[in-house]
Amino acid sequence: MFKGLGGLGDMAKMMKTAQEMQVKIAELQDQMHTMLVEGQSGAGLVKAVATAKGELKSLDIDPSIFNGSDKEVVEDLILAAIKDAQSKAAQRAEDEMSKLTSEMGLPADMKLPF
Repeated sequence: MFKGLGGLGDMAKMMKTAQEMQVKIAELQDQMHTMLVEGQSGAGLVKAVATAKGELKSLDIDPSIFNGSDKEVVEDLILAAIKDAQSKAAQRAEDEMSKLTSEMGLPADMKLPF
């Protein structure tokens, strides 16, 4: 009776896999709001902590950098630490997605929307 339907079994398997992937991606997106990365500048004098989604959570500035009138240097160090944290957040997100796609048997370089 189903002889002529050929690959419908494969289609059902693909649909199930796609649904599983959708659930895992949603879970990963939720987890990325709590995964933290730290960016630094000035040999650790300024530290910025962000989520893997890139949301800045905290900033730690060593008080020693406030000695003198180097306002521009301090501003540059703060920006550099924030950019470092954001860069690490983007890399963490990419790494987590690659891990997920690999676990699902998809190509490691497959780009899925985040």
